[in-house]
Amino acid sequence: GEHINKENVEKADSEVEVLIFKQAIALGWDCPRAQILVLFREWHSPIFSIQTVGRIMRMPEPDKGHYQNDILNYGYVYTNLSDIEIKEDLAGGYISIFTSYRKKDYKPIDLLSYYSVRHREKTRLSPFFIQIFLKEAERYQLKKRADKKAIKLDIKVFSDWKTEDIDLLTSKTILADKPIEMSNYDFQRLFDFFVRRSLQEGTVYLYPEDRSVGRIKESIYKFFEKEFKMERGEGEDEAIKTVLSDKNIGHFFNVIDKAKEKYIKEVIERTSELGFIENWNISEKQTFNETYQKEDRRKSIMQPFYIDEKWKSEKAFINYLDSKTNSVEWWFKNSDRDATFFAVPYENGEKKPFYVDFIVKFKDGKIGLFDTHGIHLSDFKAKAEGLHKYIESENKRGKRLFSGLIMNTDSRNYKGRWIYFDETSKEFKNNDFSNWKDLLI
Repeated sequence: GEHINKENVEKADSEVEVLIFKQAIALGWDCPRAQILVLFREWHSPIFSIQTVGRIMRMPEPDKGHYQNDILNYGYVYTNLSDIEIKEDLAGGYISIFTSYRKKDYKPIDLLSYYSVRHREKTRLSPFFIQIFLKEAERYQLKKRADKKAIKLDIKVFSDWKTEDIDLLTSKTILADKPIEMSNYDFQRLFDFFVRRSLQEGTVYLYPEDRSVGRIKESIYKFFEKEFKMERGEGEDEAIKTVLSDKNIGHFFNVIDKAKEKYIKEVIERTSELGFIENWNISEKQTFNETYQKEDRRKSIMQPFYIDEKWKSEKAFINYLDSKTNSVEWWFKNSDRDATFFAVPYENGEKKPFYVDFIVKFKDGKIGLFDTHGIHLSDFKAKAEGLHKYIESENKRGKRLFSGLIMNTDSRNYKGRWIYFDETSKEFKNNDFSNWKDLLI
């Protein structure tokens, strides 16, 4: 539509506090900074669809995720319709309303973790790209070649790109022979444009969708954290200026291009449909939907801890871990999706990731990997074999791991002993627990 009277509105530090739009909500309309939606027009359906909620909850900076100040993570709907509701089959479990953060005193555990390689990873960058970028940066000697003090931006670098695509410098025209003044917000937008173009150009073309853009940005930030001890937040602005400077931009483009090439080669040439992360660690934060409830669990590495009331054996095991104050340093309730969470490989007709229920860090330095579903697992033998091989292999590399498929001898009330199976699959016998071990921690 027509854009008028928008001077200063797009600035990050704009004094404008309220914007009012009289516009119909359509599926293609986004308002990423909107936090309040007012509905007064005639509404033929009392159902407030999740698509509409998505319009006002769209993150303005998707690569940075949610804000630390929780007030900024909420949207509000005001309406004169008394019977409006969010349709359950569309929205049930969709909206994340709780956030849990990893404890600040967490120390890296660097586990080898596996995940399913989906076809879209051939066109979309996964978290694995970050490791490749850092290795390519080291091979390229980017730290030595990059001038950290260089912040002069030569806009001529961008003069052969279509300026209408940049969409960052409001009311400014980019000319190759004239200097312009830019705010940090302008640099952020130009950085975003540079990353998107770096995905499309070079030896490998990748569509510049938001996740891939975020992966490259995160890779660059990680590089500055690792090599120049950059602090996140304000330090990112200086990092961006360094990257975009005329002395450095070519070097960063080269490393991105080499990392893309290596990433695609490894994804396509893997004979296994499993990808891996060599140094997996618990993510800094997790989000949960309305089906979860907060519980006071001091030993959880994620705080606050949110639990699903459907968990039975898991909750009983958590109670057991919390009682072991002298031996357990912390525990982590794992989940079962993508590369964000921890998994070991196993084979059951095809190679798959096995997401164990719990990772437990002990005060003596050992790490335990446990799954509470015990003999109720439909593919128990295959998973037991995979877990056994993983532990054996990793301990040969110097890790201090132990694991098992665990169960309680009182499967109804969980008041019995916790026992675990850590043998090979051929050692397993139905209804025979003679070679199961007592879990003594």
